[in-house]
Amino acid sequence: MYQTDMYEGLLAETIAMQGANGDTINAFFARPLGRGPFPAMVLAHHMPGWDQWYRETTLKFAHQGYITISPNLYFRAGHGTPEDVAAKVRADGGIPDDQAVGDLAGAMRYVRALPYGNGKVGIFGTCSGGRHSYLTACQTPGFDAVVDCWGGRVVMTPDQLNDKNPVSPLDLTKGLSCPILGLFGNDDSSPNPEQVNQHEAELKKLGKTYEFHRYDGAGHGFFYYNRAAYRQAQAVDGWEKVSAFLEKYLA
Repeated sequence: MYQTDMYEGLLAETIAMQGANGDTINAFFARPLGRGPFPAMVLAHHMPGWDQWYRETTLKFAHQGYITISPNLYFRAGHGTPEDVAAKVRADGGIPDDQAVGDLAGAMRYVRALPYGNGKVGIFGTCSGGRHSYLTACQTPGFDAVVDCWGGRVVMTPDQLNDKNPVSPLDLTKGLSCPILGLFGNDDSSPNPEQVNQHEAELKKLGKTYEFHRYDGAGHGFFYYNRAAYRQAQAVDGWEKVSAFLEKYLA
């Protein structure tokens, strides 16, 4: 709980880290200054790219007391504005699932190696980042919590599978070894409410620890204050759910 006489300080910078296949990629890193030890968060950015919203969200988590890292999952597509790089990735059909998982697992290893961590690491993502967060948590031991915000294509039909997305994330649910928080808009089409039902049913069937919250009057991307999809009341409640969940499992 914030008190007006508290010391506050943040360090934030672009760093280099080792991702999938031993590749060196860049990441935005922020951490609180102070005595610690601090829990850590890995952020999986969305299809609009490694953009300003994810810079701000990295700082948001750091301000709340988390060592936070947001790797550039589109590093190999080249550099430019986030919009231009994301357009190139989108035209190429996205990035391979195993590459995204490798980069996010590398980010987890990076923050775990820091001497001022408390040993707990969560992962958070929105949109395609929610899907990548879920994929990573299902395949990578070492995460203590996962937050999936409206991750589309967690439930995939056989005709949607391809070389880059060879397995439906839902089919990997058995490997999930940490609690999951899911936030979804009931007006969304990816995932639509029926797909969210399927996801929840699989978690329940396999005895996983989960919390799903669904919002009427909200669609895809309702946290994004700079987009028409923004829904203020639902976003405020959603962020409160995220904070409570992470405090429960990481602090």
